[in-house]
Amino acid sequence: MDEDGFFRIVDRKKEMVCVSGFNVYPSEVEAVISGHPKVLEVGVRSEPHPKTTECVMAFIVKKEDSLTEEEILSFCKDKLTNYKLPKIIVFRDELPKSNVGKILRRKLV
Repeated sequence: MDEDGFFRIVDRKKEMVCVSGFNVYPSEVEAVISGHPKVLEVGVRSEPHPKTTECVMAFIVKKEDSLTEEEILSFCKDKLTNYKLPKIIVFRDELPKSNVGKILRRKLV
């Protein structure tokens, strides 16, 4: 919401993750994770979850091999509320991209 009270959509609605009724925008989680110095690239999408309907799943390309899931989670805990934290973290060598270099979330599997 801006200072005049207007709302602005900052991500695609169909890519939004719904965790126990709360909306989580992938771009918000990606922005936090990409701020970690050992992360080269990150893509976030939803994953079905039996308790919360969906959960946040992060695909990460490491800048340094020493990066761990615990390190990512501890970095995110200070910057994201609990329901926005990635429940599943997958490390990859590369992420699928479009011709212009944008990460294709729909192809993250």
